[in-house]
Amino acid sequence: MDAKTGLFYVFAAVLLFAAFRVITARNPVHAALFLVLAFFQAAAVWILLKAEFLAITLVLVYVGAVMVLFLFVVMMLDINLDSVRKGFWKHFPLAGTVGAIIALEMSYVLMGGFREPPKLAGAAGQIDAQVSNTKELGKLLYSQYIYPLEIAAVILLVAIIAAIALTLRKRKDSKGINPAEQVRVKAADRVRLVKMKSVVAAPMASTAVSAEEKPS
Repeated sequence: MDAKTGLFYVFAAVLLFAAFRVITARNPVHAALFLVLAFFQAAAVWILLKAEFLAITLVLVYVGAVMVLFLFVVMMLDINLDSVRKGFWKHFPLAGTVGAIIALEMSYVLMGGFREPPKLAGAAGQIDAQVSNTKELGKLLYSQYIYPLEIAAVILLVAIIAAIALTLRKRKDSKGINPAEQVRVKAADRVRLVKMKSVVAAPMASTAVSAEEKPS
């Protein structure tokens, strides 16, 4: 076993452990952190497969943006975990069935890829070293898969707007001003000019005399 195969088994083992902890962790913040670890291990596996662009995209987009947003929403919502766990066993049969179906579909797709015959080595089967996989991937994304790409972009936009809407809370002690009221304001409403005399006489000094100082 060479070093590349050994690294693959190490990354795959850590990836499976992190994925298992994502669905078993009781704290949602811990589950999100384990998901970040799983993304890093998947990126490492993609680097071993010489898919550097996909690995960097996974780290930048999912770890650097989506997961940070997810952690921000989870910590801002202050979810009551006790109320979330109440309906766990009631929905477990349906969730288990859906998970089993997804696992079977993924196994079928993966085993179908393993059953494909190897390509013949030759001039037609060789890939030019000058061809960039990033360039070819960009051609596929913006030609054949343009509609799924646009749908994914819309879904991410809706997720961002939903996160902002969920975390937007109106505080009573906030001193913010409505921008619409600021636009409609006039100068006369903000400043009041008061006309005063430039010279004002000094008040007269009191001439009262105390009882002790009165003449007898």
